This record gives sequence, C-alpha cells and structure tokens, in this order.
Amino acid sequence: MKLFYSSGACSLSPHIVAREAGIALELQSVDLKSKTMKVEGDFLAVNPKGYVPVLQLDNGELLTEGVAIVQYLADLKPETHLAPPPASFERYRLQEMLTFINSELHKSYSPLFNPATPADTRADREAYLRRRYGFIEQQLTGRQYLFGDTFTVADAYLFTVTNWARPLKFDLGAFPNLLTFQERVAARPGVQAAMRAEGLIK
Repeated sequence: MKLFYSSGACSLSPHIVAREAGIALELQSVDLKSKTMKVEGDFLAVNPKGYVPVLQLDNGELLTEGVAIVQYLADLKPETHLAPPPASFERYRLQEMLTFINSELHKSYSPLFNPATPADTRADREAYLRRRYGFIEQQLTGRQYLFGDTFTVADAYLFTVTNWARPLKFDLGAFPNLLTFQERVAARPGVQAAMRAEGLIK
C-alpha cells in the first residue's frame, strides 16, 4: 500500500496508525501548494480533492479522508486494538470523537495557516479552539489517552492536529492534561518512527 502524504499535515495521523499497527507503507510525498508529487507528477490526477491523505491499496483502489483511512488500517490489524470492533457501541464512540476532532479542531486550525486571514477572524478561531480544547481537557482527566489506557486512532489524530499549535505559536498552556498527552504520544516508538520518516524529528 502507498500513503500520499505531506510532512506534518493531517496525513501524519494514518502514518502513525500504520506504524503502530506494523503495516508497511510506501510513502509518496506531496507538495500541497503546487499539487505535485516528488516522483510521479500531478497529484490532482490521484486525488481531485487536492489534499492528503490518500491511501492506495494493493489493488490500485484509492481511499481518501483521514478518519476513514485510520479505521481501515486499524481493522486490518484488530489485534492491536487501535479501534474497537466494527458495529460495537465503543466503535461509535470512537467515530464520535474522530468526527469532533475533524470538524471542531482540524477545520478550525485551517484559517490560522493562512497569512491573509484577518486578525479578528484569527482571534475568533483561536477562541473557538480554546473552547473545544476545554472538552478534550476534561476527556483526558485521569486518563492516559482519550478512551483510557489504550492508544487508538483517535489519539493519533488528536496528536497530529494539536501538534500544529507549536508552529502557529498557539498557546495551549491552559490545558495541562492535553500537554501531558502530547508528550506521552510523542514518546511512543511508532509515533517517533512516523515523525522521523517525515523529517519532523531527527
């Protein structure tokens, strides 16, 4: 299988999941600004949506959208417990959290990366993120990970998105549980391997 990714983007989440599950992936780097790939040319020919991640299966079929990809990868290795069993209530809880991270955190960061975003819009998004992180802070109280002591695909996604706060100089000091979570996840061997492969750490 091949993962189309951009270093440090949301595609880091399925990359982490694959490393945690012991699934070998061929990596294809994508320049999101030019929509080109270092090896094979026009990325829009691969994904007309124009963004990562994209997972190319061994049969050539393509799967897009990170929350779908991470669950697909987890289901390939159910013994890793990266996702609860399909159709279980716990699986719906996982999907609930993945959706929250996707719509409330991930999308709220997007305008902060655009230097043309007006100051008042930037301030509004930062305030919104702080309110949403308040929920995450409560969720992490007394827990190592979002659902207890077991690392799941939702933790990989939360870690990836929250990692964007650093280059954006977005202060998360009001969320000690979240900061401890970030440190804990960053120390996992699978996470370190993914970040090293993407050039995020040495």
